[in-house]
Amino acid sequence: MKKFDIPEHYRSSIISTIKELRKIRDPRKKDFTPTELDFGPVKFYIARHFGFCYGVENAIEIAYKTLEENPGKRIFLLSEMIHNPGVNADLQRQGINFIMDTEGNHYVQWEEITKDDIVLIPAFGTTIEIEKKLIEMGIPIKQYDTTCPFVEKVWNRAYELGDKEYTVIIHGKHNHEETRATFSHSVRNAKSVIVRDIKETETLAKIILGIFPKEDFYKIFDGKYSEDFNVEKDLEKVGVVNQTTMLASETQEIADLLKRTMIDKYGEQSIKVHFADTRDTLCYATNDNQSATYGLLETNADLAIVVGGYNSSNTSHIVELLEKKFPTYFINNADKILSEKLISHFNIHSKEEITSGNFLPTNEPVKIVLTSGASCPDAYVDEVLNRILSFYENTRSLEEVIESFEQ
Repeated sequence: MKKFDIPEHYRSSIISTIKELRKIRDPRKKDFTPTELDFGPVKFYIARHFGFCYGVENAIEIAYKTLEENPGKRIFLLSEMIHNPGVNADLQRQGINFIMDTEGNHYVQWEEITKDDIVLIPAFGTTIEIEKKLIEMGIPIKQYDTTCPFVEKVWNRAYELGDKEYTVIIHGKHNHEETRATFSHSVRNAKSVIVRDIKETETLAKIILGIFPKEDFYKIFDGKYSEDFNVEKDLEKVGVVNQTTMLASETQEIADLLKRTMIDKYGEQSIKVHFADTRDTLCYATNDNQSATYGLLETNADLAIVVGGYNSSNTSHIVELLEKKFPTYFINNADKILSEKLISHFNIHSKEEITSGNFLPTNEPVKIVLTSGASCPDAYVDEVLNRILSFYENTRSLEEVIESFEQ
């Protein structure tokens, strides 16, 4: 895989060493068991796969190269480059201005931007409407488009489904930048509907089967379906794609439910006509991150710490999986570990940051699961590990731990 030129302060000494050793031992990534780092009074279980993915590193490289090659020019980002506050803040300090927030509200109005300015498209991609707007303004977009290739793969899949007259069911969060972009690209060629989860899909299935009246569709899925959508006609043939950061297991569950629904309505013999049996469009990094998280669940740890941006979808799903077994603390950097007693962390259910006491148990060794999302620099994970170690005496040196791991 391509090596990207990203700032050194995002790279780590600890995690990068572990990743490289695991890569040498298991180049095909068949083993998703975590790496155990035994420091004596504290043990860390490091996920087999996490951190910056191809799309994120590609976007960061393009952004920094754009800054380097265009001194004196005004450079804008449509919205957050990725869902990590530290990385976005770094870009802003370098002089990049954000045009919109993640909801599409403007910080900078279009009329304030000229054809001499540079506008970067973030890794999530953007809508066709915004692409056209930029082109009409005379702003070149191709050179400064950092859209992840795995997101573009989803758009291509949606287009193919439309060519075969399938309605595209998009598994995603309708207000997420990536899903808004995917919906925009999908409706070029296909009728489209966004479903948030299996619960919404169950409702859609009941509408398809006539259990719920068709009028319910327009109320329940308001703002989530394409123009001139005809419930009777446009739900006869369906295929599923997804926001690339959703839970793979839920996307599969959604596809299975819709396939059963079509069998119930049209019969097994006609299923190929009414359901496009697409393979999951989840990106490799999200898939690997989730597989590695299941590997973490096999450990007998005392707690889990997940590092990443609070508005990061893929990171939230990792938290969702881990909290089923462990007390799980979702933090965006090491500064959230206030002391050996207190930690400030994000609750994915209430959507607020809270402070918890006595998060580290008194037993020794303390066993801690440690991982991050796809938009989190490995250096941030290093800082969390070192912050935890600072609370303990007589810990083994990093060199000794790495050496024993290498044996």
